[in-house]
Amino acid sequence: MLRNMLFKWPVQFPWMVLIGVLICVGISSFGAKNLYFRGGYKVFFDDNSPELIAIDNMQNRFTANNQGIGIVVYNPNGDIYNKTTLNIIKEITEKGWTLPFVTRSESLANYQHTQVEGDDLRVNPLIGDDNALSEQDIAFIKQVVKSSPNLNGGYISSDGQLALITLAMKLPVNDDVSGHITEIIEHVDRLIADVQPKNPSLIFFKSGAVSFENAFFNAAVNDATFLIPLMFVIVIIFLSLLLKSFHFVFATMTVLVGSVLVSMGLLGWVGHFLSNLTMGIPILLLTLAVADCVHIITGYINGLHQGKSQREAISYSLELNFVALLVTSVTTSFGFLMMNASASPLLVDFGNLAACGVMVAFILSITLLPALLAILPIKVSASESDVKDNTMLKLSSWVIAHHKKVLPISVLIVLTGGFLMSKNQLNDELVKYFKPGSEFRDSVDFLDDRLGNSTMSVVIETGKAQGITQVEFLSTLDDFIRWLDEQPEVNFVFSFTDVVKRINQNMNGGDETFYRVPDNDQLAAQYLLLYEMSLPYGLDLNNDTDISKSAVKVPMLLRSLGSKEMQNFEKRVENWLATNASQYEFKISDLSVLFAHIGETNLDSMLMTLPIALVVISALLIMALRSWHLGLLSLIPNCSPIIVGFGVWYLVYGEVNLAVSVVISMTLGIVVDDTVHFLSKYQTARREGKTVEEGIQYAFVTVGKALWVTTAVLGSGFAILAFSEFIPNASLGTLSSVVVVAALLGDFFMLPALLLLIDKKPYKQKERRFFQGTEFKQGT
Repeated sequence: MLRNMLFKWPVQFPWMVLIGVLICVGISSFGAKNLYFRGGYKVFFDDNSPELIAIDNMQNRFTANNQGIGIVVYNPNGDIYNKTTLNIIKEITEKGWTLPFVTRSESLANYQHTQVEGDDLRVNPLIGDDNALSEQDIAFIKQVVKSSPNLNGGYISSDGQLALITLAMKLPVNDDVSGHITEIIEHVDRLIADVQPKNPSLIFFKSGAVSFENAFFNAAVNDATFLIPLMFVIVIIFLSLLLKSFHFVFATMTVLVGSVLVSMGLLGWVGHFLSNLTMGIPILLLTLAVADCVHIITGYINGLHQGKSQREAISYSLELNFVALLVTSVTTSFGFLMMNASASPLLVDFGNLAACGVMVAFILSITLLPALLAILPIKVSASESDVKDNTMLKLSSWVIAHHKKVLPISVLIVLTGGFLMSKNQLNDELVKYFKPGSEFRDSVDFLDDRLGNSTMSVVIETGKAQGITQVEFLSTLDDFIRWLDEQPEVNFVFSFTDVVKRINQNMNGGDETFYRVPDNDQLAAQYLLLYEMSLPYGLDLNNDTDISKSAVKVPMLLRSLGSKEMQNFEKRVENWLATNASQYEFKISDLSVLFAHIGETNLDSMLMTLPIALVVISALLIMALRSWHLGLLSLIPNCSPIIVGFGVWYLVYGEVNLAVSVVISMTLGIVVDDTVHFLSKYQTARREGKTVEEGIQYAFVTVGKALWVTTAVLGSGFAILAFSEFIPNASLGTLSSVVVVAALLGDFFMLPALLLLIDKKPYKQKERRFFQGTEFKQGT
C-alpha cells in the first residue's frame, strides 16, 4: 500500500506533494544556520582518544604548547646579521607579546645569555635595549649563536639567512576556534606589514599550529567558493546534453539542491560542525543524486515513447526503477556507513552525512521529482532516432561477439591491478595536507631543509621532585640529546643540558673544559635555581620542565617525514631510551607522531569491516535480484574496479593517505549502482523469455546511456574534488573518480562476458529478432 501511494500520490496530487516536500525541505535546511567550521588537528581525533589526551596533558604540564605561530624572517640577499634585520626581529618579538592569546614570545632577540660578573650571574637578552648593534655587537651575537645549541639551527638557520620568532598561545577552549585563528592571523599580518617597509627585501613566512589551522579554514573556503559552483555548472552541462530539455534540467537541479539543503540543514539541527571533509559533501551529493533523477527521467521518456500519457509514464518509470533505486541508495549509504569503523571522527562524520544525504536524495527523487514532472509541460519527440540508441546497440553486439577475448583481458587487468595495489605504501605527512601553491604549503616546503617541519617531543620522567637536577639524570639526558643530534632526521633539538653546562662554564671562569654537567646534584640544583631567579617574567623554563622539576620535555624539529619514516625513527628513539635510560619512564608524542599512526590504524579498521560490507551488499543484491547466482556474480564487477583503481593509484602516486584508506568501503556501495541497474534490466529481459545475448542488448539499450552519463557526472564530481587545496579531499576524489570509471567499463565489458559464460541456457535459434522496436540480427 505504501508503495502504491509513493507511485500514485506525486502523479494524482502533484501540487500537494510539491508544497509538502518543499515545506519539509525548508524546515530542514533552516538548521544550516547553526553550522560552524572547525579545522585543525583535533577534528581528526576523538575527544577521548588516549593519544590526544596525552598531547593535551603535555600541553597543560609544560606551559609552552603546540598552539602557537612562528614568524619567519628570511633575507634572500645575505644573512640576518645586520642592524636593520636584527632590529626588526627584536621589534616583532616585543610586539608579539601584545597579540591576542600570546603567553610567550621568543627569538634570538630575547634569548637569555648568561655571563658572570664577579660573583654574580648575569642573564640578559642577547639584544637588549642598550645594545646599539655596532659591528662589535653584531659579531658577538653571531658568535653566541654559533656556539649555542639552543639557537643555531633552531631560532637561526645554520646558513644565517633565516630567523624564527615563536609566539606560544593559549586559545579559549570552545568550538569556535576558527574565529580566534582568523583574528590571530590578521594581527600577525598587520605586524609583518608594519615592519616590512624597514627592509623591503626581507621575506616573511608564517608557520606553526595556528598557521596550520588557518590553512584548514582557507582550504575549506576555497572548496566552498570555487569547487561547489563549478560542480553545479558541470552537472547542468551534462544534464543538458543528456536530457535536452530545460524542464528536465530544472526538475533535476531542484532535487539536487534540495538534497544538499536538507542534508546540511540536518547537520546543523543536530548541533554538529563543518570540517574540510564535510565541506565536500555538497559536491558528492550533487553527483550521487543525479543518478536517481536520470534513471527516473529516462524511464519517463521511454514510457512516453510507448504512447503512455504523461502521468502514466511517470508511474511506469517509478514502478520500473523503484527497486533498483532503493537497492542502489541503500548499498551506497551502507558503504558510507562503513566509514564508522574509521579511527578518525572526521571520516565518521563524512560517512554518516553522506549516507544521510544519499537517502534524502532517494526520497526526493521519488516524491519531489515525479511531482515536478507531472506539473511541468514537457514534450518529448517520439521519433525513431530518440527511441533507439545505435551506439549502445553496436557496443553490446561487439561485446557479445568478442566476449571470449574480453573476459581473459579483463581478468588479466584485474590481476595486474591486484599486484600493483599490494605495492601501495601507507604514508601521511601532516604538514603536507595542502597542495603546493597554497601559502601554508609554500612556507612548509621552504622551511623543510632550513629548519624542519615535522615535530616530536619526548617527555622523560624521573619520578621525584627535583629529579632533573641529579647528575645521573643530566648525564643520561645529555647522552640522549647528543645521540639525537647525530640522527639524519633531526634538524634541531632543544638541549636542556646546554643551560646547565653553560652555567657551569660561566661559574668556572668561562673555562671551556667546564662546559659539562656539574660534578654533584647539589651544585646542579643551585645553578638551575640561580638561573631561573635571573630570568624575566614569561621566559622561565616551564615550557620544557614541569613545575616540580620531576620531568623534562625534549622537543625537536625534524625534516619532513612520511608516516613510515616517522614510525621508524620513533622506534629507534624508544630503543635507545629503553637501552640507555631504562630507569626512567618516557612518553613520545606530538602532532606529527599522532598522524604517523592514524592512517595505519584507520586502514586496519576499514579492512576489518570490508568482509561485513561484502556480505551485507551481497545479501541485498541477492534479495533485490531474487537470484543468488546473479547476486554473487555481481561481486566480481563490483570489487574489480576498486582493485584496478588502487593499481592505477600505485602507478601514479604509490602512497595511500588517511582519506584514501576509506575509498574501498566508500566506493564499494557506489559502484554497485551501475551493476544493479544493468542486471535488473537484463533480468527483466530474461524473464520475458529472451536469450542471454538479447538480455545483454536490452540492458545496454535501455540503461546504457543513463549509466555512462551518470558515471560521467560521478567521475567529474570526484575529479573536481581533486582540485581541492586539501590533499585528503583531493586524493579521495582522484582515486574515487578512477574507481567509478573502472566500474562502468567493468559493467560494459566484464559483466556481459561473465553472463555469457555463467548464465548461459539453451534457447531456440531464430533468424531474426525484434527488440523493443529496434530491429537487429543475432550476433551483430
